Amino acid sequence: MTNNTQETPEISLLEALIPVFVLISLLAFNVFVFGDNALSGSNQFALLLGGGVAAILGFRRKIAFTTMMKTVANNIESTSSAIFILLLVGALSGTWLLSGIIPAMIYYGLNILSPAIFLPATVVICSIISIATGSSWTTSATVGIALIAIGNSLGFNLGMVAGAVLSGAYFGDKLSPMSDTTNLAPAMAGTDLFTHIRYMLYTTVPSIIITIILFTVLGLTQSSKGVVDTSVMQASITEAFNINGWLFIVPIVVIGLIIKKTEPLVALFAGTLLAAVFALIFQPNLVVKVGEGSTLDITTAYRGILNAITVPSGIETTNAELADLFSSKGMSGMLNTIWLIICAMFFGGFMEAIGALHEISSALMKAAKGVFGLFASTVASCLALNVTASDQYLAIVVPGKMFKKAFKDKGLAPENLSRTLEDSGTVTSVLIPWNTCGAYQSNVLGVDVVHYLPYAFFNYISPFMTLIFAAFSIKIKMLTDIPSND
Repeated sequence: MTNNTQETPEISLLEALIPVFVLISLLAFNVFVFGDNALSGSNQFALLLGGGVAAILGFRRKIAFTTMMKTVANNIESTSSAIFILLLVGALSGTWLLSGIIPAMIYYGLNILSPAIFLPATVVICSIISIATGSSWTTSATVGIALIAIGNSLGFNLGMVAGAVLSGAYFGDKLSPMSDTTNLAPAMAGTDLFTHIRYMLYTTVPSIIITIILFTVLGLTQSSKGVVDTSVMQASITEAFNINGWLFIVPIVVIGLIIKKTEPLVALFAGTLLAAVFALIFQPNLVVKVGEGSTLDITTAYRGILNAITVPSGIETTNAELADLFSSKGMSGMLNTIWLIICAMFFGGFMEAIGALHEISSALMKAAKGVFGLFASTVASCLALNVTASDQYLAIVVPGKMFKKAFKDKGLAPENLSRTLEDSGTVTSVLIPWNTCGAYQSNVLGVDVVHYLPYAFFNYISPFMTLIFAAFSIKIKMLTDIPSND
């Protein structure tokens, strides 16, 4: 009989990097060939090809295809909640448009926000909402969409506005005790939640202050440019929609549900249905139009609401600039992103199954020299996993497991590791176009990653801030029972 228990040889670092090089080369070529349309299919297939290369390496190591596919299946299962959230975000955006909620936010926002304060105000607003909800995804899908529309109305570069939205959204996501990543990082590092949050404040608060200053300067420079005639635009909005303060009950209810720790899927579903009711109450004429009927009856109402929820729809106004603003993709508009997520999990699953992710992280850990080198290797590992595994959770879990013992051996308290995981793993995921977070946020906000990347200040200041603290030994807590070797 053949002995099937023989040890499988470990993959080399060079082999582990082959699928990564193939993927990055294909993605770069896709951008060159397809430009902004790369996410329409070519990037998804590139991820499959990258996974195929990893599978070939797995076959050479005698790893069964079923074993590799089981890891892929587990990865896809781990993102099932995110996939359904995406579908409900599409549904919610449709009913929030039809009911007049987003137009109402734009209308009142034009009264309150001037170009001089719009960008820093966007950061602050999104920070507050994200801390309250614990979710950068929910923040961008609700108030973020409205702020993008307002910024567009005021003539701002949408990359700047999206950068401000995401800076605030990920600030709150990092610090909220209701955030999944905020709970995951200390669990991986071996510390408790509130110790982790308190320790994160040291690097996170300076990062957000610098971010707000930068956006304030940008806002002042933008104010000298042409400003949209808000009175004309507001008149166009009121001609198309019944605008009133009662519409804000829906977003308040959604935020309240999430604050009460209601599951995001439940909160978004409730927000979709409640907005549908408000559409029937406040915008019956629009429901008739979207429902392709002549009078509001049960059939037309049902068709109008379901069209808004499921397929692309738009509301016509007398202002041409509002045509693009008052359109929604519905659930079907999220299918490209879901397609991308599934393909990303295919690639990440094969990379994990053949040991490539482990080998890449190990190589980074071996390169660490001293305390600063350990911090730098952790940051690099999180960034590498966000690029290769295309998932922020893996970018926290894998380095957390890999570096936990190394931090302890250096006499460093576990909150140093948990803070570094969040400073580099959580916030940088949105900067990678094929990462689940980058794909989601660019789709929801309607702004490509390449366009908002230069302005997502908080998201790339954070990893640099944690390295600065490490380099100058600022707030680096040591274990009391294990002396440092440095």
